[in-house]
Amino acid sequence: MPISELHSTGDQVDVVIVGCGPTGATLALLLARFGVSALILEREEAIYPLPRAVHFDDQIMRVFQSLGVAGPIARAARYNPGMRFVDPSGHLLLDWPRPAGVGENGWYTSYRFHQPDLESILREQIDVTQAANLLTNVEVTGVEQSDSQVNVIYKNRQTGAFASVNASYVVGCDGARSTVRKHINEAVDDLGFNEHWLVVDVLLHQEKPELGDFTIQHCGRDRPATYVRCPADRRRWEISLKPEDNADTIARDDSIWKLLEQWLLPHEATIERSAVYEFKSLVSRQWRDRRLFIAGDAAHLTPPFMGQGMCAGIRDVSNLSWKIAACCNSSGFSNDTHETLLDSYQSERVPNVKEYIETAIRLGALINSCDTQESLKRAFGGGEDTVRMKSIVPGLGVGLAAGNETYRGDWFPQPCLASGQRLDERVGLKAVLLITASLLADYRQQYSSGDDIGLEIIIADDEPEIVALLARYEVAAVLVRPDRYLLGSACKGGEVKLLIDAAKKFTSL
Repeated sequence: MPISELHSTGDQVDVVIVGCGPTGATLALLLARFGVSALILEREEAIYPLPRAVHFDDQIMRVFQSLGVAGPIARAARYNPGMRFVDPSGHLLLDWPRPAGVGENGWYTSYRFHQPDLESILREQIDVTQAANLLTNVEVTGVEQSDSQVNVIYKNRQTGAFASVNASYVVGCDGARSTVRKHINEAVDDLGFNEHWLVVDVLLHQEKPELGDFTIQHCGRDRPATYVRCPADRRRWEISLKPEDNADTIARDDSIWKLLEQWLLPHEATIERSAVYEFKSLVSRQWRDRRLFIAGDAAHLTPPFMGQGMCAGIRDVSNLSWKIAACCNSSGFSNDTHETLLDSYQSERVPNVKEYIETAIRLGALINSCDTQESLKRAFGGGEDTVRMKSIVPGLGVGLAAGNETYRGDWFPQPCLASGQRLDERVGLKAVLLITASLLADYRQQYSSGDDIGLEIIIADDEPEIVALLARYEVAAVLVRPDRYLLGSACKGGEVKLLIDAAKKFTSL
């Protein structure tokens, strides 16, 4: 473009975020909590008004809690009691209930939600807290890196005017057709699931309690389907397509009502949205190129059977945000420390997200093929005692570590403190050392004569739930990272020193 058409904003921001869906909006709010400035460039003018993602779990609610939005999100969402697998006649094959009470993360383990409501809450929080500047109806057209910054060129889609901004880092949260990914590496690994399904969202006109509150997997080889109980009067069906199905024809209202007639009749609901999706299982091979990163659907795609697509994106930015913040806020960091921090993003996240995707693939295969108790037993590899489902909590891949590394990368729960506060309410997004009084005294005797060691510390002895968690791990201290995974643990003063030194090195305290 002629240079006369390009207007430089004159702004220098720490981070440009491309895309303001749940992943991008969450990243902006996280960065703001760490004191990092951000500009969000969103292609669409307004929030997409129809349903898309419908599930998140208690790990994600902890992220929302740290951003001050858990209350409104919980009120807009709905507790999900679990999942049931039934045969083509509706007979129960397998029950996968979720706990009826609050779990050890301080929230219900599973929620259903309406994505436009969630996005509205996140954007309102961005606006109220002035967490970031948001530009909508703009399209990124160029990304140019130098050793010290990234120049991002974007176009106003209404006026056609171009502008540019400089940033220390750029994160592409811009979905499966990511522009930022094109500037990194478009190569992906295909994990082997590729099917077309019809997704139908309806608004009920009347109560239909017989549909149930559980997610229901209608298993079988002919036409497997998933029923999802969403908040308020919203319901969803995901229906597998056969090779002979025509995608355009089957998405017409008359075809949809024929597919739904065993559960719902036209006078009982309005079709809010219908679309044929190609469910994929992809992981990008490269998530970082120097100052460019990708997250969320730009980095990976999963079949929807675990409800972990959006969750994975929010885990991505929960991991990446504090690392970028540490690099932005700590001018004394060596280049090697920067590289170690930023390279650990992909190495830690890929194994975690792959485990969720591979579990979703196995669940999809179960839905597609198991229509009797016998086939279900075979799928689970044994007798009736093995026919049970449980939630997975994958740890991180190879990455940052210190002290005793046995539990490095494990997810750490949110205990309730003696004060009545939850852990995250007490420490916010800081790294925190949970340690017994005797081990802390041992460390101080060997390595530190002062009381202030430059790190958030909670003494376990006065906190029964922390004592119980340390006993579970058979350690006397753990270092919990800002994203709530463990950096390491300790039983000796020397291991505590390694934890504290690493926390000071890798987090901008």
